[in-house]
Amino acid sequence: MGSIVIDEKYDECRKKLKESINNKRYFHSLGVSNTAACLAMRYGSDVSKAYIAGLLHDCAKGLKDVELLDTVRSAGIKIRKVEEENPDLLHSKAGLVVARDKYGINDEDILSSISNHTTGRPGMSLLEKIVFVADYIEPNRTNLPGLEQIRREAFTNIDAAIALICKNTLDYLKDSAKAVDKNTVDTYEYYKDR
Repeated sequence: MGSIVIDEKYDECRKKLKESINNKRYFHSLGVSNTAACLAMRYGSDVSKAYIAGLLHDCAKGLKDVELLDTVRSAGIKIRKVEEENPDLLHSKAGLVVARDKYGINDEDILSSISNHTTGRPGMSLLEKIVFVADYIEPNRTNLPGLEQIRREAFTNIDAAIALICKNTLDYLKDSAKAVDKNTVDTYEYYKDR
């Protein structure tokens, strides 16, 4: 397990982030950061990486749709049709670029955790799983179906928590007639029997 270090890099990132996103999103990001650190301690992952990845997971949320598209395109990252039609889905991919270019993050696992925190993906690394789950269960979240069960599951079987989160997301998207990202379906199928 990595050492628990809230160092100058974290503090610098936190200050920049506070200037870049609204207060509600900032407090959400702090909640995800702290929850990710707790999950990292539970599962023996690097706590410092979890803090940073959780903190910066929504660092591109303040960008307008056209900025999200431009940021992702300029980095040469493929944009799928569902993302082009729903640019908010791109905040995670754009977040990878912003975390790297604006915040100086070069750790591939942190960047991948930011990039995949919205839909997940089959075969996620432990850090990716931690950030994906922390984003859903952090203390500022309320009124999500099955939240208490998912919070308990997150600390006993993180793969089961991922499956429950994906199922809830898919049910919500189906009920609200919103576009379903195939990555969420694939993630659910991968984790539902684990």
